[in-house]
Amino acid sequence: MALTSVYPVLMSADLDRSARFFREHLAFEPTFESDWYVSLRRDQWELAVLAADHPTVPATHRGRPAAGVLLNVEVDDVDAEHQRMVVEGGLTAVLPLRSEPFGQRHFIVSGPDGVLVDVITPIPPEGEFVEQFR
Repeated sequence: MALTSVYPVLMSADLDRSARFFREHLAFEPTFESDWYVSLRRDQWELAVLAADHPTVPATHRGRPAAGVLLNVEVDDVDAEHQRMVVEGGLTAVLPLRSEPFGQRHFIVSGPDGVLVDVITPIPPEGEFVEQFR
């Protein structure tokens, strides 16, 4: 198989709200917009939002928003992003900014439909986690 792209498509109960969240807080730009699907891009990164009740969603899964998804976003300076998004931007950190021994400094905010956005800067791992990296 020759892959040409892989990206998440988040099913949403409120398409406009979800797309606006990713535009406003993570600077994604729309590349396609309809009343049921929005494709977003930032540099080489791609993300889409789909109306959870759209007929292209299999009937067995229709109407279920993307709750339970954890979207990792790696950035150069997580402290600056925390300042911008939480302190100045008004988002609530559901996991406060902290450094983890497994090699991340991060915080988590809750996005639309229960999607969690984990904003991360990799840091050197500590202790037992050093040996787990390849």
